[in-house]
Amino acid sequence: MRFRGKDYTGKGITVALVDTGVDVSDPRLQGAPIEGLSIQLGATGHAMLGASYNDEHGHGTEMAAAIRHFAPDCTLFVVKIMRETLGTSADLMAAGIEVSANNSAHVINLSLGTPNMGKAMMLSDCVGNAIGSGSVVLAAGHPRGKAAYPADLPNCVGVRAHPDCPIDKFFYFDPKRYPRKQWNRMSGKFQTHGRTVAREGKEPRWRDSGIATAYLTGVAACLSEAIGIRDAQLLVEKLQTSAIVPNPEIGYS
Repeated sequence: MRFRGKDYTGKGITVALVDTGVDVSDPRLQGAPIEGLSIQLGATGHAMLGASYNDEHGHGTEMAAAIRHFAPDCTLFVVKIMRETLGTSADLMAAGIEVSANNSAHVINLSLGTPNMGKAMMLSDCVGNAIGSGSVVLAAGHPRGKAAYPADLPNCVGVRAHPDCPIDKFFYFDPKRYPRKQWNRMSGKFQTHGRTVAREGKEPRWRDSGIATAYLTGVAACLSEAIGIRDAQLLVEKLQTSAIVPNPEIGYS
């Protein structure tokens, strides 16, 4: 990514991916520095950490490839909170944010969210603690404009993709997995914000806020490298200066 006349690739920046894990054998991630862990909730509600973060679904791998599309030299810290069925909880999201911040992630990506308003305060506290550690949290907003957390929290960078945005290529990606027929397997309290658009004779494309969040996370990693200091608020300000802002009268500017 080019910023103030210089190219940046996310070198030296750690991006935490809170998702389904990552398939490290995916050719798009060849040579990428990747480490991580998995989190499950025990019977008492305590978070239990595991060493394996292998992707059983494919969603996390797609998001990882999207992030590195813009930040090819970033380091990925994978936090697996979902398995094949894409079921998770706000508690696991909160744990994922906390673990990511504790492992010195500069940027934390959640291409997912929950509509459960009762968990908003807990997620807000975790995002606030992450900001205090110098991390910025990006999360996918609901694709239909409904409430989704942590994206709709004031201390989180919520991301949505407008279908009429003229730079739609910024929000698209070619997936190998996650077909429409699998949508009904998602938990009712969980939204994986992304949908595919069919193309005749070609692989479908990703669209909507999940993939947009991953792409913007890559941009944030490059900006973090450019800034050179761990300041979440400053990073958000730099993101805002490069944003395309919708205007109801003239469109995007």
